[in-house]
Amino acid sequence: MSDNALLEKIESRKALVGIIGMGYVGLPLVRTFCGGGFRVLGYDIDPAKIRMLNAGKSYIEHIPSSMIAGLVKAKKFRATARAGDLRQCDAIIICVPTPLTRTRDPDMTYIIGTAETIAANLRKGQLIVLESTTYPGTTREVVKPILEKTGLRAGKDFFLAFSPEREDPGRTDFVTETIPKVVGGMGAQASKLATTLYGCAIKRVVPVSSCEVAEAAKILENVYRCVNIALVNELKVIFDRMGIDVWEVINAAKTKPFGFSAFYPGPGLGGHCIPIDPFYLTWKAREYGQTTRFIELAGEVNTRMPEYVLERTIEALNWWGKPLKGSKVLVIGLAYKEDVDDERESPSYHLMDLLAKYGAEVSYYDPYIPVIKVTREHPHWAGTKSVEWDEKTIGGFDACVISTAHKVINWEELARWCEGKVIVDTRNAMAGVRTAPNQVWKA
Repeated sequence: MSDNALLEKIESRKALVGIIGMGYVGLPLVRTFCGGGFRVLGYDIDPAKIRMLNAGKSYIEHIPSSMIAGLVKAKKFRATARAGDLRQCDAIIICVPTPLTRTRDPDMTYIIGTAETIAANLRKGQLIVLESTTYPGTTREVVKPILEKTGLRAGKDFFLAFSPEREDPGRTDFVTETIPKVVGGMGAQASKLATTLYGCAIKRVVPVSSCEVAEAAKILENVYRCVNIALVNELKVIFDRMGIDVWEVINAAKTKPFGFSAFYPGPGLGGHCIPIDPFYLTWKAREYGQTTRFIELAGEVNTRMPEYVLERTIEALNWWGKPLKGSKVLVIGLAYKEDVDDERESPSYHLMDLLAKYGAEVSYYDPYIPVIKVTREHPHWAGTKSVEWDEKTIGGFDACVISTAHKVINWEELARWCEGKVIVDTRNAMAGVRTAPNQVWKA
């Protein structure tokens, strides 16, 4: 198929769009492209996900099952674990994880494996787009050579582009369809095809000159957030020692209508992007003899925050005459951010590890995560269940540490049930709640 023929199929919505990875990025893209008039094939190696999706069931909190069921019933979407089905697709979008190794180097396992799967089923005339956040050069240096081992050539036989995902689970003011989409193609033809594809389903597309520019743009977005969060985390520790409430400071500063963007402190970084992606650039920069001092310093500050929360918890318990060892401590909120069921890279795990290491009896409560699944770095918590939210249960803890401030949690109840106990608040959740003196300790 020529690029003109593929362009016509895209513009007429006759192209079959394949999406690899049915997770927090891939599933919203299914909704977006089906909404744009395309048929979508979802590919994932997890057979349980495939069965659920084809049965019209969602496993992500903000993607309703009714939406999946409607798309399946209308035959706009189906899921598969058969790699051979990818050959039917006119465009294939890669949405797989890009974690770090234990030495904080990029783990390219998923991208390489996916590229090899596509290569085994690649045919002429297909458009391949990588969305996974990665270092500048990945599309050209990693994906392209694997696909070209087939004998087909990028820009001639198939087309290659990069378009960074910009998902933010739990947001209601922006969704995939309304978040501007940066697109960088490998060559003018690939750029036009990818820009047209996304333009059929997303309100605004922002073309850039190359895959590398698009890759670097996503890294910049996350470095910007990482560094600024580290700044307010550091200020939180300093202001706390001065007896100044950092939250009040931020609220005052953000009244300035220009030159300031508010970022907020917390118990550490979580999620699939900010704790990880900046270090992809750190790793790549070494190839050019460069160091990323701001990124590395921000990483040091942010990764230490669970230790700071631990210190504040020990201080609070000591004030009440209790040691941490042997105390029953409840971590409130396992998800990495409020009102989602996503606990990837959550600082709550690190906090729970630290509390347990120093002898506390640790439990957690999260209405969105009833049971902890197996994770790469914290498999020892797998199978642990969230405690019940009732006066007898919550009142039985010596300390409650607020790690994630879900809006559905009744903080007034927490204050009442924990009278005479310690509440360590890392999210300013107890602001405005009537509490006893020295009951709430900000961290």
